[in-house]
Amino acid sequence: MKHIVTACTVAATLVTALPNPADAFTSRSGARVNPVNAAIFEVVPRNSGRTNDIWCAASEFARRQLGAGWKTRVYVARDRGPSVTTGRRTAVQFTIDPQAAGITPAEGGFFKSGFNVGDSMSVQQADGMCEPVPIRF
Repeated sequence: MKHIVTACTVAATLVTALPNPADAFTSRSGARVNPVNAAIFEVVPRNSGRTNDIWCAASEFARRQLGAGWKTRVYVARDRGPSVTTGRRTAVQFTIDPQAAGITPAEGGFFKSGFNVGDSMSVQQADGMCEPVPIRF
């Protein structure tokens, strides 16, 4: 009986440490977006992740889940690295509130190349990086 209680306790601990799948958002490109905390969300691409696909997913999440306007800026909070929400090898973290996330917006505040902490673009600019959805007849 003691072993069953211990196993249940360990299982409950593991389940509470993982994000709730209902909290996850899937973008058009198939990237998963998970909240890290109240200020930061993480884009986890399906594969190694093209820069455009990651920015696109960040834009979609900011607009659809956070209610951000088209002119709202999306900031890189952490560059490419291991996912803290899924354990996958590649993820990028973003925020729409740099002060709450504890980051300093980059000089000029605009996207340069790759994912540098503090770089940003508007939701509309990032949405422009999305691949058009094919129309099938």
